[in-house]
Amino acid sequence: MRGIAVLGILTINITGFWGPTLASFSPALPRVEPGADAWFALSFLLFEGKMRALFTLLFGASMMLFIEAAERRGLNGDAMQARRLFWLALFGYVHYLLLWWGDILFPYALCGLGALVLRRLPPAALTAIAIAVFCAAHGLDGIGDLPGIAAEQRVLSGHGTAAEQAEQAAMMARIAQSMAQDTQILNAGFLQAIRLRFGAAPFLPFKIALATATETLPLMLVGIALFRSGFFTGGWSRQAISRLAVAGIGIGGMLTLPVLWWIWAHHFPPRAMLGVMDHIAAIPRAIMALGYLAALMLCWPGTSAHPLARRLAAAGRCAFTNYLGTTVLMGAVFSGWGLGLGPELPRMWLPAFVVLGWIAMLAWPAWWLARFRQGPMEAAWRHLTFLFVARPS
Repeated sequence: MRGIAVLGILTINITGFWGPTLASFSPALPRVEPGADAWFALSFLLFEGKMRALFTLLFGASMMLFIEAAERRGLNGDAMQARRLFWLALFGYVHYLLLWWGDILFPYALCGLGALVLRRLPPAALTAIAIAVFCAAHGLDGIGDLPGIAAEQRVLSGHGTAAEQAEQAAMMARIAQSMAQDTQILNAGFLQAIRLRFGAAPFLPFKIALATATETLPLMLVGIALFRSGFFTGGWSRQAISRLAVAGIGIGGMLTLPVLWWIWAHHFPPRAMLGVMDHIAAIPRAIMALGYLAALMLCWPGTSAHPLARRLAAAGRCAFTNYLGTTVLMGAVFSGWGLGLGPELPRMWLPAFVVLGWIAMLAWPAWWLARFRQGPMEAAWRHLTFLFVARPS
């Protein structure tokens, strides 16, 4: 499951590697291109937010696995998990500073600390808190976005007031400035890009963590609740998991399709796209991610012996290395310190680089794990976590 999640995340991250940040929000940014709408629509329907949500659910469950393993060794599981999250935050900030704006490791570390505080609550309480926070935050924010979206539609149809037109123009100016700044970093050499990132936005990882906390933390709590309820260890019946798979994918898909139809029919208006990607599509994609998780649980017993399934499992065991390695690989393709293809390559070529990334992520882990216990970054993370920890006598 983690292997599929890390491969799926690339389908969305690829746009952020290729172009400015806001290119991930709309196929019309930074420019309108043939074929861009279809690729965006496919990824929006099947992958956008759903693979990240799936990975977040699994991250919550893996926190419990780590704590239990530490406690079996006679260590304080919560303290060891806090150490582990500290190092993850450091890895995440370095990942941002050296390589890419779209790091998720730093937000995961901060939200993981919140999940750690709540992890002893009963599964029902964890689920209730998660649903309440997630739905309240994204539901209210989504409703709050609607007046701005309506105003934008009036402006685009030529019926906006002077104030609405001025507000739309100011927003487009901010979008242009953001894209210009991001493009400058994308085209820069390695050291220059670091200076630009640190000079322009040294606290961006903190801002992203705060902006995404109402999604990341609740999903981690749900992952912990699922783990503690026996979802991953046979505590759920196959019938219950099947119901979750059908309901999650079905309901999530039915809620996503009308949103996709509207933004396509209205040519992906920028204010609407920001609201859709940040808030309006959040609840449907979380529901769909739960369906994906359940469907994968159903599929695994019958497919675990298949060579592709074994490679996916190995890719999941090396997910940390694959995640960082993908940034290096795509940076080498698109960034100014690499081949510099970002400004030149048409957007419709991005699926080919997704396939390239998938091949890379599947090619090496099985060979590596046949010789070593963990992936290289996983081993480094573990070593740092247990550094200077005395074994109980």
